[in-house]
Amino acid sequence: MPREILVTSALPYANGRIHLGHMVEHTQSDIWVRAMRMAGHTVHYVCADDAHGTSIMLRAEREGITPEALIEGVWKEHIADLRDFGVVYDHYSSTHTEANRELTYRIWQALEKNGHVESKPVKQLFDPERQMFLPDRFIKGECPVCHSKDQYGDACEVCGSTYNPIDLIDPYSVVSGAKPIEKESLHFFVKLADFESLLKTWLEERRHAGGLQSEVVNKLKEWFADGLRSWDVSRDAPYFGFEIPGQPDKYFYVWVDAPVGYLAAFKELCDSGGKPGLTAADFDRFLDTGSGTEMVHFIGKDIIYFHTLFWPAMLHGAGLRMPTQVNVHGFLTVDGAKMSKSRGTFVNARTYLEHLDPDWLRYYLASMLGPTLTDIDLDLKAFEERVNSHLVGKWVNIASRCAGFLHKFFDGKLAATLPETAHGRYDAAAAKLEACAALYESRDYAAAMRLIIEVADEANAYVADHAPWVMAKDESRRDELHGVLTLALNYFRLLTIWLAPVVPTTAARAFEFLDDTPADFAAALRPLLGHAINPFKALATRIDPKSIEAMIEVSKESLQPSVSASSSAHPNPLPQAEAGDQRAQTATSTSPATVSIDDFAKLDLRIGKVRVCEAVEGSDKLLRFELDAGELGTRQIFSGIKSAYAEPAKLVGRNVVFIANLAPRKMRFGVSEGMILSAGTGGNDLFLLDADQGAGAGAPVR
Repeated sequence: MPREILVTSALPYANGRIHLGHMVEHTQSDIWVRAMRMAGHTVHYVCADDAHGTSIMLRAEREGITPEALIEGVWKEHIADLRDFGVVYDHYSSTHTEANRELTYRIWQALEKNGHVESKPVKQLFDPERQMFLPDRFIKGECPVCHSKDQYGDACEVCGSTYNPIDLIDPYSVVSGAKPIEKESLHFFVKLADFESLLKTWLEERRHAGGLQSEVVNKLKEWFADGLRSWDVSRDAPYFGFEIPGQPDKYFYVWVDAPVGYLAAFKELCDSGGKPGLTAADFDRFLDTGSGTEMVHFIGKDIIYFHTLFWPAMLHGAGLRMPTQVNVHGFLTVDGAKMSKSRGTFVNARTYLEHLDPDWLRYYLASMLGPTLTDIDLDLKAFEERVNSHLVGKWVNIASRCAGFLHKFFDGKLAATLPETAHGRYDAAAAKLEACAALYESRDYAAAMRLIIEVADEANAYVADHAPWVMAKDESRRDELHGVLTLALNYFRLLTIWLAPVVPTTAARAFEFLDDTPADFAAALRPLLGHAINPFKALATRIDPKSIEAMIEVSKESLQPSVSASSSAHPNPLPQAEAGDQRAQTATSTSPATVSIDDFAKLDLRIGKVRVCEAVEGSDKLLRFELDAGELGTRQIFSGIKSAYAEPAKLVGRNVVFIANLAPRKMRFGVSEGMILSAGTGGNDLFLLDADQGAGAGAPVR
């Protein structure tokens, strides 16, 4: 039966670029939406930028712009990146909209009215210099368990312990460096214990209905062992977000209004009248618990708690429908390791698009994605080989080998009929590929791709066995040749129909070549006969390994430490942490190994006086420095700190510390002759080391 489904992807945080980790999720959801539409269902597909939190506020302050200006610029970049990857949302919004504010207030006021909200004083660490309460990820100190230095306020990345930031030894503010003080503040909480029985039932129902993976449900059961604790949903000013009604200087924690953003984006779509058949009345219909519609979320495994405990509780507590499915996927690794800036494998979506075809990555991801939480590895060599072999060598090759003969001998027109044996071959292949509809729906894309390539192998074997290039030399075999070409090109069309959700741009070119626009999978049940096709043009080219190498080289622009990347909105799996504010804190923090004084002595640290500092054209990360290094002369150094210093000219004249004996590194923009030292975790949380003005240029640092 036809279904009506609202589909969402987790909201990218509006404090950085879309990268390949994000594309796992957006590709997975986009393929699902396209496949469900081709199966005959009505799907509404929305997303938005997650635009609130401390990180946004601090970055905007550093860049000298308003948070609104910052998130608007990032929003435009995100839309362009997703669009160019073929991810086509019916509406892409932001959580900083009036529609989201109104819906957040509506849900909050319903929760209050129904008795699900409580308030109590909470002791927190407070930055006395910046006059602000510090989110957990903006506090660092010594782990109280293993005593590793520079650990975040919620968890130790060395021993894995979790703790209250108040328990840190010698804590300091990441924002100002000041020693924080304890201060009490009134906070507001949603009483999750009110929903414990409901959530247990809902989770099991979702498991049995296929709306939530068993491994997710099993993991969530751990949360019920000691009863659900109340969820802290408020933050104190200064904060960029929605102020809690009736509570001056109190703001909703970013994870309150972020999922509401799904519904707000859908409401904007309904109210706009921009989608045929969808009106303002449909929004309330979707929210109704008995509407028969579906709400399906695609998320990464790092934000399970928010979507399967907190979000359903909020919805039910406000009298609204709960999600039908929450589809969870794993993270992306590259060449078997975490995405890394130093190795050039932390690749922004735009960087990829400047070097490679988006359909290539979409296909590779589809060939790896299944319905489980298993991480996906982008093996760059396997990526090259799979695309070249499957898409070009097995799929496109069918058309390129046969189209010329059809135009040369039959004016580009397919035969009006097929011999019985040939028709039987087509019917068998079409019946086999019908299984792909269910595989797409269950998100087992890898199995669907294997089945498609199996049929592609059959088609290529058929062409090889019948050798139309040999038949073409014998005029007496024209009818036989016509039938072989017609079946071969119908094989190609059949494969194109089932590949269309995965490689939409290439499939569109293929349909243009066939002069055919199948609207659904049902079109695959019958061959295209007596139909004129267009002259063949190249549909896809093989990947040139040099393009991959160039993409990796460009991605090595940043000289900061390697980072790990998840594909979802927030990388922090701990639900009580300020996950929305953690987004900028991507650099991996580990306790360094002990070194000897001899090891330290190998570094030639010098004072450099900045003579020139300017942004690098064509890079969104790098600044180019010219340093007066005294007796060492002038040094050119590229440093990936652009996001932390919006006005590089202001750095001219100040002293910096740099490594003078680092091997020169050839980059796309020139040779970098050293490394400038900075403190911080990466992104916009970086601060150049300074020296008193009495230190001369080139002076050694000891």
